[in-house]
Amino acid sequence: MTRQMNGHSTLEELMNPDKCSSDAAVDMEPAESFIQQAMEIIIQEAVKKGTNVKEKVCEWRPPEQLKELLDLELKDTGEPESKILQRCRDAIRYSVKTSHPRFFNQLFAGMEPHSMVASFITEAIKTSLYTYEVAPVFTLMEDAVLKTMMELIGWKDGGDGLFNPGGSMSNMYAVNLARYYYCPDFKEIGIYGSPRLVMLTSQESHYSITKAAALLGLGTKNVYVVPSDNRGKMIPSALEEKIHLAKSEGAVPFIVNATAGTTVFGAFDPIDEIADICQKHNLWLHVDACWGGGALMSKKHKHLLKGIHRANSVAWNLHKMLMATLQCSAFLVRDKSCLLQRCHCAGASYLFQQDKFYDVSYDTGDKSVQCSRKPDAFKFWLMWKAVGTRELENRVDRALEMTRYLAQEIKKREGFRLVIEPEFANVCFWYIPPSLRNLPDGPELRKKLHAVAPVVKERMMKSGTMMIGYQKHGDKPNFFRMVVISPQVKRQDLDFVLEEIHRLGKDL
Repeated sequence: MTRQMNGHSTLEELMNPDKCSSDAAVDMEPAESFIQQAMEIIIQEAVKKGTNVKEKVCEWRPPEQLKELLDLELKDTGEPESKILQRCRDAIRYSVKTSHPRFFNQLFAGMEPHSMVASFITEAIKTSLYTYEVAPVFTLMEDAVLKTMMELIGWKDGGDGLFNPGGSMSNMYAVNLARYYYCPDFKEIGIYGSPRLVMLTSQESHYSITKAAALLGLGTKNVYVVPSDNRGKMIPSALEEKIHLAKSEGAVPFIVNATAGTTVFGAFDPIDEIADICQKHNLWLHVDACWGGGALMSKKHKHLLKGIHRANSVAWNLHKMLMATLQCSAFLVRDKSCLLQRCHCAGASYLFQQDKFYDVSYDTGDKSVQCSRKPDAFKFWLMWKAVGTRELENRVDRALEMTRYLAQEIKKREGFRLVIEPEFANVCFWYIPPSLRNLPDGPELRKKLHAVAPVVKERMMKSGTMMIGYQKHGDKPNFFRMVVISPQVKRQDLDFVLEEIHRLGKDL
């Protein structure tokens, strides 16, 4: 950079002190000035505009055009500060505003200011959560959050756990830990000393279960898929049949994955009944509560996870229903015998010395398959401290109340039809344009209806008015899946969605 700031070093000189004279002190003022200006842009563009219902959810550009706008090429020389600040504006401008009140596309949404500030702090501190000596504050915070989450699950005697980058990773931890529990020699000997192991999960479960089988060497053909009922819930009798089938083939079932809040329908598997079967056959029960775990905060809705206290392990994403900033994912284990540590430890002597001057039980990094690990628990801890358990409960209750409102509005409006009555915050529905409303239910209607949602989605993206997802499911033609989470969403926003879909699709 060529511009001098207040007579001090340029940013390029600041960030490359080797270019400066060896006895010159590094001046932080230019960096502080840049950060302050960048923060002003973040507040104005990402926070204020990003949550303003009058602003667009997205400024859609096709990939080739966006490449040109962003000027992605990396060069030998740096750019002036003014240009870098403009790049910050552009990055925000052309990104999807997931905190916008009319963003309903994913299983996360809304802006949580306390969690956002915690994210800024963790990036500024720039530490890693493997030892107490390098991350004392965040180590204790993670432990406190995990213990409280275990209480909510119902593990009165506590357990173990850690935060990790995403629910998919939590589910992989569960599979690896269960395998180690039943086949501890696998860690050293590998597949050569192991029987053919079988995992069981419902047809509605998250795809990370199959990915775990591939990544961990179990093989995707050893994932036995259990049928679900018409509401998306695992059928317990079908689970037992699959267990008997695996055993009859000479395989060894070892883990059952139950889902608390499926991705599409938001369905909850009957955990208590599944736990009975796992207990009968001595199987590890993992509950993927990445989406539905938030219901545990609500006295009114925690019944959806009845029996979760019987699980051996639980995955719970706090960045979903509870709105922590991405990513904030916990993996919790009922075991208290250091199983997680034994399964993953490698004993790196440069990190986990046993003769340190403090209690080394606080050096939790060897429980993780990662080395560097971000202090994600702080993003939930600060938010929880700020709003309290009651407000978290209110947020869950309100989200589900708004979901019911949307479902009732869909039932009232001509041209809209629910796919299934919502159990959680997922609302799945069809929009039937006027030209199709007199067609009898049959192959012709399904074929034409299948083409409606993709066109409406394209039009809403290009207009930037809102975002909701769509997909097919089984033999059902494409339908919209809308997820209601953010407390910033009003009934008017939900009404707007239905009106906008009709506006965008009435000519189809």
